[in-house]
Amino acid sequence: MPSPVPTGPYVRRLGIWDAAAIVIGGVIGAGIFRTPASVAGRTDSTTGLIVLWALGGLLTLAGVLSYAELGARRPQAGGTYIYLREAFGKLPAFLFGWTMALINYPGSIAAVATTFADYACKAFGLPLTWVKPLAVGAIIFLVLVNLRGIRAGAWVQNIFTVLKLGVIAMLIVVGLVLAFGHTTPPPAPALPPASPFAMVGALLPVLFAYGGFHYLNDLAGEVREPQRVLPRALGLGMGAVALCYVLVNVAYLAGLGHAGLAASQAPAADLMERLFGPTGRTVVAVGIACSTFGYCSIAIAGGARVLQVMSADGMFFRAVGKVDMRTHAPQVALSVLGLWAVILILSGSFDALLDYTTVGEWLSHAAGIATVFWYRRMLKDEPSPYRVPGYPWVPLAFVVTVVCVILATAIDTPANAGMSLLIIALGVPVYYAWRWRESRAAAGTPPP
Repeated sequence: MPSPVPTGPYVRRLGIWDAAAIVIGGVIGAGIFRTPASVAGRTDSTTGLIVLWALGGLLTLAGVLSYAELGARRPQAGGTYIYLREAFGKLPAFLFGWTMALINYPGSIAAVATTFADYACKAFGLPLTWVKPLAVGAIIFLVLVNLRGIRAGAWVQNIFTVLKLGVIAMLIVVGLVLAFGHTTPPPAPALPPASPFAMVGALLPVLFAYGGFHYLNDLAGEVREPQRVLPRALGLGMGAVALCYVLVNVAYLAGLGHAGLAASQAPAADLMERLFGPTGRTVVAVGIACSTFGYCSIAIAGGARVLQVMSADGMFFRAVGKVDMRTHAPQVALSVLGLWAVILILSGSFDALLDYTTVGEWLSHAAGIATVFWYRRMLKDEPSPYRVPGYPWVPLAFVVTVVCVILATAIDTPANAGMSLLIIALGVPVYYAWRWRESRAAAGTPPP
C-alpha cells in the first residue's frame, strides 16, 4: 500500500500527461538543435555517434529511475532539497539551494530567455536591439502566468511541448526524405580518427543535452496520485526524449553526413535549408524559440518551488516561503526568481554564472541520487510504491557517471570548476550566518 501523501500548501492538479510534458520540456531546450555538431566533431563514425546518444539516454534513464523512487517516497515540492535535508541534514540542503535556486536556476532562465529572444528576432526579422527587451518580456509574461497557479503554467507548457515535438518530428521527416531521395550530403573534409579520450569527452555534451529531468520532482507537490504518476511520467517523458534525440541524430547524418554535421554551426538550420531553402532556416528559428520559451516556463515554476521550500525552512527570507491560498502558487518566490533573472539579463552576467555553477549542478545530481542509498538503509521498512530496478547498480552507475563528468569538466575548464567549488564553499559561512540570524530572531533579539 502506498504511504500517506503529504499535502502541504499546494494542490495536486497535474495529471500524467502534464507531468510527462514537464519532463520533456525540461530536457529539450536548444541543445539538440546545436549540440550534435560538437559530438560529431569528437567521433569518427556514424555508429559511434548514435551509440553515444543512446548510451547517454541509458545513463540518464538510470538517474530518472532513481528520481522516480525519490519522488514516490517524498512527493513534495522542493525535490532534491527535500531529499538532501532529510538524508544528510540542513547544511547540504542549503548548499544545494544556495547554488541552484539562487544562482543556477535564475542564470539558466536568463540564458535560455536570451536564446529565445535571439531566435525570435531571427525568425521575424527584428533587429538585435530587441533581444534584451524580448527576453525580459518573456520572463515577465511567464511569471505572470505562473502567478495564476500551476494549471495556467501547465497549459503554457503543454502547448510549447507539442510545438517543440512538432519541430523535432519535422527534422526527422526531412532527414528521411533526403536519405530516401538519394541526395548526396554536401562535401566536407574527412574527420581524423577519434581517440578514446575524445570519445569520452564527446559524452559530456550528450549528458548535458539530457539534463533537466529533475524539474518534475521540484513540482512533485502538485502532481495527482504522485506515487503512481511520478514514476510513469518520468519514464514516459525520458523515453520520449531519448527516442527523439537518437532519431534527430539519424536525420542529421542522413541529410548532412557525419563530416558535414561536425562542420556545421547550426545543424538543424542547415538540414532544413537543404530541402526548403532559406524558409527552412526560418522554421527552425521559430522552433528553437518555441522550445526555449517552454523550457523557461518549467525552470521558473520548478525553481520557485525550491526557493519557496527553502525559505519556509528558514534558509532564506520567510516572506519568500509563503504560498498564496487562492492560487496555491508561491507568488513571492516566483516574483523574486523572475526579478533576479531579469537583473542577470540586463547585466549580461548570466553566462559567467552558468559556467561557474556547472560543477555544482552535477554535484547536486550525484548527491540527490545518493540519497536513495540512505533511504534504503535507514528507512528499509518504510513502504515505497516504487523502487528503482537493479538497485544498487542502477543508481550507482549514475553517480559514478556524474563523478566522471565532473572530473572531465574540471580537466577541461579548471578555472570554471574552481569557481564553482568556491561558490559552494562560500555557502557554508552564509549558512551559519543565516542560522545565527534565525536563532536571534526566534529568541526575540533582532540581529544587529
